Amino acid sequence: MNLSRRPLRIALIRHGESEANVDKTIYETLPDHAVPLTAHGREQAAEAGKRLREVFENEPVRVYVSPYLRALQTLDALGLDDLIGLAREEPRLREQDWANFQDTEDIERQEQLRDSYGHFYYRFTDGESGADVYDRVSTFLETMHRDFETPDAPRNVLLVSHGLTMRLFCMRWFHWSVKFFETLRNPDNAETRVLLRQPDFRYKLDRPFEQWTEYEPTERERSAWL
Repeated sequence: MNLSRRPLRIALIRHGESEANVDKTIYETLPDHAVPLTAHGREQAAEAGKRLREVFENEPVRVYVSPYLRALQTLDALGLDDLIGLAREEPRLREQDWANFQDTEDIERQEQLRDSYGHFYYRFTDGESGADVYDRVSTFLETMHRDFETPDAPRNVLLVSHGLTMRLFCMRWFHWSVKFFETLRNPDNAETRVLLRQPDFRYKLDRPFEQWTEYEPTERERSAWL
């Protein structure tokens, strides 16, 4: 691979506040993929778009976006259409599948089981485990690296996705341990993380993910951020 073709920045953003972030019972009657943003979620995305424009230095951006409605609406609300040469729907960046129409009480019970079993390995009934999402993110990385080699590859890449998917993308990219992943919090709605290319062509995060349990990262894990 020609290292000089690697983008300068790979930005990740979680979708803005969705209707399900406000009321989880919406999953009982509306498919997860069809849950829209709230008005506040659109405002969050618009503010994030202003910050990303500065990060991208008004240069072209290649976008990969989850096909879920809230992710597509977030991309639209960012206000970066003039910078985006290609926005590709990427199903491998979708949210973790929890079920079909969901029984709220059952999901809450399973969330408690997941806390004791482990967020990476616990598989929801009729859904996915974190490990399943990790596997599909891994195959997406292969596609993205091939895209880096195209002659028109821009210096900026943006992934519009979901909180767990963002964490697992970084876990896969930086080769974090399962133990470290288990300690990490989801980013907030419309929160970003940016992988910045260094002089040695490796990448570092602009800032770490917050941790919700005590764990001392290894030297390798700490080296992932600036």
